[in-house]
Amino acid sequence: MLETIEKQTGPDPRWTILWLHGLGADGHDFVPIVPELVRPGWPALRFVFPHAPVRPITINGGMRMRGWYDITSLDFAQRQEDEAGIRDSMARVEALIAREGERGVPPARLILAGFSQGGAIALALGLRRREPLAGLVALSTYLPLGASLAKESTAAGIATPIFMAHGRLDPVIPEPLGLASRDALRGLGARVDWHVYPMPHAVCAEEIAALGDWLGARFAQG
Repeated sequence: MLETIEKQTGPDPRWTILWLHGLGADGHDFVPIVPELVRPGWPALRFVFPHAPVRPITINGGMRMRGWYDITSLDFAQRQEDEAGIRDSMARVEALIAREGERGVPPARLILAGFSQGGAIALALGLRRREPLAGLVALSTYLPLGASLAKESTAAGIATPIFMAHGRLDPVIPEPLGLASRDALRGLGARVDWHVYPMPHAVCAEEIAALGDWLGARFAQG
């Protein structure tokens, strides 16, 4: 089981937001977002911020750091995906989802969110689940394992609402890659709420406000 940091906004939380960080960061990275995101009137939430496994990362000279999978090149058109690493992380996150079920929060009241690499894992896992999640949040990221998605995606996964946001000035995961991922998802029938902001590989206040609106709609339906 991955180590996690947890924050609750009230007793006996009925909803969980499971948030996956980006390459080289850790679970602490998005903890400060909680007070900026949470709004009055929301149900009690449990935020779970896991630490990715420590692994060697090829583009950083094999240096060991927290990452959900290996990155061999920043050239997305040429590099070979670390499918084994991606699927290993999917299984680890699935174990956290199961633990939330044991603590009284079923998948139907769990939001799986992620930034960059974390967002890629969120998409890869959420679209393949047989039991749908309440929503997927994919920030400054892209769709991995796209070649197998049409075969492996489920009706429940495709029906899961998706919030995607990207920076027009992103030098790490260029905006066209985010757009292509959005279009691939919509081509499968997924409902993608897409947002773009004048920012680099980062998160901005306007993005958090839009995400708050989207999350509020999910809670209202639950």
